[in-house]
Amino acid sequence: MKISNETKIGVLTTIAITILILCYSYLRGNDIFSTSNRYYAVYNSVEGLSVSKPVLVNGFQIGHISKMTLQADGRTIVEFKIEPQYKIPDNTLAKLESTDLLGSKAIVFQMGNSKKFAGDQDTLEADVQGSLAESLQPIQKKTEQLISKMDSSLDAINKIMNPDFQKNINRSFLSIANTLQTLEGTTKKIDTLVGSQSGHIKGILANAEETSGNLKTSTAHLNAIASNAESFSNDLAHSNIKQTLENANKAIANLQESLEKINNGKGSMGLLLNDDHLYRNLDSATNSLNKLLVDLKAHPKRYVSFSVFGKKEK
Repeated sequence: MKISNETKIGVLTTIAITILILCYSYLRGNDIFSTSNRYYAVYNSVEGLSVSKPVLVNGFQIGHISKMTLQADGRTIVEFKIEPQYKIPDNTLAKLESTDLLGSKAIVFQMGNSKKFAGDQDTLEADVQGSLAESLQPIQKKTEQLISKMDSSLDAINKIMNPDFQKNINRSFLSIANTLQTLEGTTKKIDTLVGSQSGHIKGILANAEETSGNLKTSTAHLNAIASNAESFSNDLAHSNIKQTLENANKAIANLQESLEKINNGKGSMGLLLNDDHLYRNLDSATNSLNKLLVDLKAHPKRYVSFSVFGKKEK
């Protein structure tokens, strides 16, 4: 039986279309002839994730994402197809992690320690880890700060390489060289002066040594004086100062009492200071005495009569 060319072309076309559909389904994660187990996880965000992305355990691929379905509440159900030879504990964590700096994502299974394994079409606990770019943000900020400092350093280097700045540097070095030369000359003059005045310096040192000896002797005398002062202080401490102070207080109290009596007009001194009548009498007597002395000087014969031959009184 002879097969026509049209039949051959039709069969080849059918086979090619079938192979194309199978390849397309495989690339979309739908393996028709596979006996893989299916697991599910629900994520609030699946940015960077797509169908056919790998499912990894410690970097080893054990399956792939076969389907993603958006729910009414905005969450996404992700279906994984895992090879049947891999047993998944029921407390395994399905983490959505970044795989490169561009933000591509993959599912990484963090195996649990449960001895009970998840069955086909079970839902695993989901977790979303920050992108690698987000984790590198602190490093990026430090890098930017470092670049800014490098820019400042380059600006400083550019200023140093400036011809005017180099001229100023050369002038500064020349000034420093002149200063050092002047300092060297001054040092030589000081050495010459010290050499010529060495005798005077020795005399000064001898006088200083003698002064130190005198000071040592004076220190001994000062120690003796301090010892005497301490002895006097001890004697004073052991003396009857309390009785002396009490007697002084009594004398002061008596003096205050006497002054109070005088102020109150008691006693002769009080009357003399406070009685105006006594003051007037004393003043009158003083005036009379003054008049008597004046009259006595003017007419002494009235009061004194003296005769050698015994003249009679009139």
